[in-house]
Amino acid sequence: MDGRLLTGVTVLDAVIASGGFSRAAEALGMSASGVSHAIARLEARLGVRLLDRTTRSIALTDEGRRFYERVRPSLEEIEEAAVDASGASARVRGRLRVNIDPFFSRLVLAGHLGGFLATYPELALETITREHVGDLVADGVDVAVRFGEPLGASLISRKLADIQVLTVASPRYLKRHGRPQAPLDLLKHQCIDFRDPQTGRPYDWEFHRKGKVLPVRISSRLVLSDAGTMLTECLAGTGICQVLAIAVKDQLAKGSLVNLFPDWADETFPLYALYPSRHHPPAKVRAFIDFVSRTVH
Repeated sequence: MDGRLLTGVTVLDAVIASGGFSRAAEALGMSASGVSHAIARLEARLGVRLLDRTTRSIALTDEGRRFYERVRPSLEEIEEAAVDASGASARVRGRLRVNIDPFFSRLVLAGHLGGFLATYPELALETITREHVGDLVADGVDVAVRFGEPLGASLISRKLADIQVLTVASPRYLKRHGRPQAPLDLLKHQCIDFRDPQTGRPYDWEFHRKGKVLPVRISSRLVLSDAGTMLTECLAGTGICQVLAIAVKDQLAKGSLVNLFPDWADETFPLYALYPSRHHPPAKVRAFIDFVSRTVH
């Protein structure tokens, strides 16, 4: 492999990571035309078109995606070897791109990111909130944080926590409709349902206690796909909802929400970090994963 091929691959990696030729040029200390010529030379060397270009965006072609998925782990190994050789293997620096579940970003992480950046002054963080993980390699994403069991086996996963699921209502709702004494009483109450972004169907309501699982088929006149809206409606007294405990701990402490069934509180929902490389993740990814884990515990 000659140096020009490695240079072309490095430039391609920068274009994908930054999302454009101009940003890649800035990151690499090159001109935009130099980046364009490097990509053109790489495509000519391989005999395939790697990128689809428009005036507003770029995207990997199918051939480009297959090529990039093969070479990116090697680039990561080269980068890690260089860091090790410089004696700074634990140094957290550079640009970190994270794909985060919108609910988790808004209701859990918001307010904590400044502290994370203060801990690592050489790090630049970009978060992308999306309902789905998507293609981390093609999107230039270093790590994703998602609720639920991972789908497929193309990504490396690390469970960060099992988050308690609670059934809650506002005092305003309970004053109007009374408090249900058992999970099956929910059949006579107004419930707010939440749609699973992975399946497109509302979540099943279950109650867990000492190994026993009690399913309850609630009927709902309100089905939402935004967790923030669901929580706001619950606080307003619209109905009863099931939420993750980490998102409502302040409301429970203040009394603006009530945990209806503390004796049926064994159900949990997993939180995972996902990343594309099978090799040991770089220091900046490990630092972010540890930060998220500390935040939810």
